[in-house]
Amino acid sequence: MKLDLLVASYDKSVGASLGDQWDSVVSAFEKQHSGIRIDLERVPYDRIDKTLAQRVAEGRAPDIAQSNVFAPYAEDGRLYNMTQLFDIVTQADFIRSFVEAGTVDDATYGIPFLASTPRLFYNKELFRRARVSGAPRSWDQLRAAARALKAIGVKTPYGLQFGPEAADDEALSWLLAAGGGFTGEFAGYDFATSANTEALTWLRDEFVAEGLAGADPAKLNRTDAYAQFLRGEIGMLIAHPLLMGAADQAKVPYAHAAFPRKDGGAAPPLGLSDWLMAFRRGGHRKECGAFLSFLYGEKSALAYGGSQSALPVTYSASDAAVGSPSEQPLSAFVEQLADAHFAPVNMRSWPAVRGTIRTDVGQAVMKGGDPGAVLASLDESAIKADMEAATA
Repeated sequence: MKLDLLVASYDKSVGASLGDQWDSVVSAFEKQHSGIRIDLERVPYDRIDKTLAQRVAEGRAPDIAQSNVFAPYAEDGRLYNMTQLFDIVTQADFIRSFVEAGTVDDATYGIPFLASTPRLFYNKELFRRARVSGAPRSWDQLRAAARALKAIGVKTPYGLQFGPEAADDEALSWLLAAGGGFTGEFAGYDFATSANTEALTWLRDEFVAEGLAGADPAKLNRTDAYAQFLRGEIGMLIAHPLLMGAADQAKVPYAHAAFPRKDGGAAPPLGLSDWLMAFRRGGHRKECGAFLSFLYGEKSALAYGGSQSALPVTYSASDAAVGSPSEQPLSAFVEQLADAHFAPVNMRSWPAVRGTIRTDVGQAVMKGGDPGAVLASLDESAIKADMEAATA
């Protein structure tokens, strides 16, 4: 029988240079499972969510798909959950923080894939010239380092990525570091908190206003920020492990450290992941489970998720990645995985709310911006998005 597998493909630009090893994984699986053939279809990453939604709407859902979005399909009863796909041992091997992020109504439908957690990258040569010794360990030290970089002529001391490509990730990293976040005690959206307001106000007054985040951080996208870091135009920025390979190739003298908490120490790390999901439409639960169990076996999980582009999502593969000399550069990132904090990706309304964050949050930190008003507006938008999602 045949399993339809829909996955994302990536170009080679900075910020998207994820390795694509599906062919080797599929070939190895088919050799061990002669009765199952995998029909692999690649779609460009920036179209994967839309393509999957269209297939589902047309009644042509694949057996297994990769996407950024899983909650609507889970709530509509279209997906198998983890207990239906994996044995108990395999289920227990997934890193708990990622399992919780993929859970909807007490069952896990989003299977984490190509995980990441960012750290603070900095240019060691620029730090040396600016006489900054070591990574900042608080926001005051971050500002002091940025001022020193600006004093020696660095164009953008800190690359604040509040442009529409990934402003939600950058913003959440800062909010977590200040004791805030996107959700409240009961997991609903809660933007207009004192911690969030104080964090964005600090960024506006103590960072952006001094020109420490470049000319227009509200327009700085992640891809552009990475490219500028590689050219020596940005002194430090939050970045994912995939930047290591590009920086090595460009011979940029870099180091990385945990992003600092506002008042000192390491901030809670941001967790990011793509998601795999298995659709019920074809009735191939057993075959989907066989392929996914193979994919997340220790050797396959390490090979696919353990490159310098992405992190493994199982404890066994993480242990192997940390222990292997060839993967040693990933150790600091891997060690953050268990404590990762996620955006509310398991809420049906999250894609709409994320879009609003990406277009609006940058205005809060620019000259004349009103962080409290922007955050209150995000709460209003979230309520509307929840209501629309509930009736969709």
